[in-house]
Amino acid sequence: MQATAPRKLTTRSLRAIPIALACALVSLFCFIAPMYVIRPFRPQGPREFPFALAVRQAGPIVSALCVLIAIGVVIWAWNRTSILARIGLVVCLLLAIFGAWLARFNVFEMMFHPYPSPAFGAAASVKLDKDDMVMSVTIGGETHAYPIGAMGYHHIVNDVVGGVPVTATYCTLCHTGVIWKRTVGGRVLTFRLGGIRNGNALLRDEETSSIWQQTTGIALFGPLKGRQLELVHSDELTFALWHAEQPRGLILQPNAQFAAQYERKGWEKYVERYPSVIDTSKTGVKPRELMLGIETASASKAFPWKAVLSAKLIQDHVGADPALLVIGPDDFSVRVFRTQPGTTFVRHPDPATGQLMIDAETSSVWNFAGCAIRGPLSGHCLQRLDAKKDYWFDWRNYHPSTTIYASYPLR
Repeated sequence: MQATAPRKLTTRSLRAIPIALACALVSLFCFIAPMYVIRPFRPQGPREFPFALAVRQAGPIVSALCVLIAIGVVIWAWNRTSILARIGLVVCLLLAIFGAWLARFNVFEMMFHPYPSPAFGAAASVKLDKDDMVMSVTIGGETHAYPIGAMGYHHIVNDVVGGVPVTATYCTLCHTGVIWKRTVGGRVLTFRLGGIRNGNALLRDEETSSIWQQTTGIALFGPLKGRQLELVHSDELTFALWHAEQPRGLILQPNAQFAAQYERKGWEKYVERYPSVIDTSKTGVKPRELMLGIETASASKAFPWKAVLSAKLIQDHVGADPALLVIGPDDFSVRVFRTQPGTTFVRHPDPATGQLMIDAETSSVWNFAGCAIRGPLSGHCLQRLDAKKDYWFDWRNYHPSTTIYASYPLR
């Protein structure tokens, strides 16, 4: 019997292989390009960033089309190709399928899993040291706290406090904890971790797939581009102080599946060694110098955290606004208040009575909530100002005209 000669490459196979290879490459590109651009420790340019987001958004559809085309090509050319050509076609098809799977996969949530159904309980139900930090928010008489260790892992917790839908967010790479209302145009959004841009986390809402900057709350991409989330006032306090102030407050319970991966004490020490994507050399301040950033309608100003801790009480101005920064009775938590021009406060803590400071003009006694508890001004409370702990590179990136407290003069 005469042996069958091996089938040679035909014109059809010569056309099929490049088409299948192109499908594989395009499908893989739908995942690789966004991941290359949107990754930690590299800056994202103004052009490549929206391009990467556009590719990422179109990726599931484009890669699926690539798979369908590759399947069609394999069927079309199968009976008129050699064994080697068939192997090449199958490899291309498998790569296209792999790319299509990756394009639907959120690699960021593989590293930091979400907490889709957060549970809350009394303070006694969690194992935290008294000096562990928590983010705290009070709305309509209801208080929720979010341990920083848990938030540093999950990054986002969608919640409802006092009937108001909010999203608690935390970015360890820039040290920012911010709580936003998640209702936009009458629609409640559900946020997921969407990546990172210039060292700050990105949020993605499930409803419109818009991409939001965590530290500013501004939508950068998608149907809601240009909209901004509404800031919710919050505190960053030690667990002991939060519990003392809010004995009936509820605190986020650890997700048992991922609790072993939560941030532990001292996480700032290794984060401070990470490279920064923003050059701050001209300012004379290290990029990961921790700041307490304050923004008012008139200006923004950064106060070095070490200076705040050392001084315990700072009276200064943020633009035209008099500001009072005061460390709490735990010697670590901080709050910021707007004061009346000409008013002078002196720190005078007394844990037994709750007093923290006295004003020089009336000798009224004030507590850490900013309320006078004794004296002529008893019952009056200072207006709270929002303040954000933030590494210098991140604060200056989003506040290019910021000033800085005198102990670190800008060049």
